[in-house]
Amino acid sequence: MIYSPHGKGGVYDRNHCILGDRGHSGLVIAILYAVGIYNALVGLRNQVKNAWSQIDVQLKRRHDLIPNLVETARGYMKHERETFENVTRARSDATGARGVPQIAQAESRLTEAISRFMAVVENYPELKANQNFLALQEELSSTENRIAFARQAYNDAVLFLNNKIEMFPSSIIANMFTFRKEAFFEMEDVSQRAVPKVSFS
Repeated sequence: MIYSPHGKGGVYDRNHCILGDRGHSGLVIAILYAVGIYNALVGLRNQVKNAWSQIDVQLKRRHDLIPNLVETARGYMKHERETFENVTRARSDATGARGVPQIAQAESRLTEAISRFMAVVENYPELKANQNFLALQEELSSTENRIAFARQAYNDAVLFLNNKIEMFPSSIIANMFTFRKEAFFEMEDVSQRAVPKVSFS
């Protein structure tokens, strides 16, 4: 304990001052750390939004291609009304779906309808040789590949965000600022479901 240089006869407690400075520094570090976690969560959430926008673009592209594909085939497949109706209905459901899980389910049904449509196309050699149909089919296939890549990027972004939200200590900041886990975009693999199971027992 020493005399204060600022007061007349005052007493200056150096130990108390040092402890106060340390406490203040610790609070500043804690605040900066919390801000860093918050900014990381915001960045991850924005990555999820951006990844979803890439999926959305490709899904809309697929939805736009399907009517042209159907109209081109209609002139050749005159007795396949049910097939056309199934594709049209599935597309309508997909365009009207809202929310990631619902969209994923609707898109899976659309993929299944397209797969069945293409199987029927195999019975029409003249249609398969139509250049316009071939071009649309190729464009649709390319779009499907883009959807697969975009879906992987989105699911990776969701995984990083969800892990950050669940893990300590970032989970504390996530709860304070109401960060929510996002849903994965999981489309059913129609090709796997179409393969019959054979038992040898």
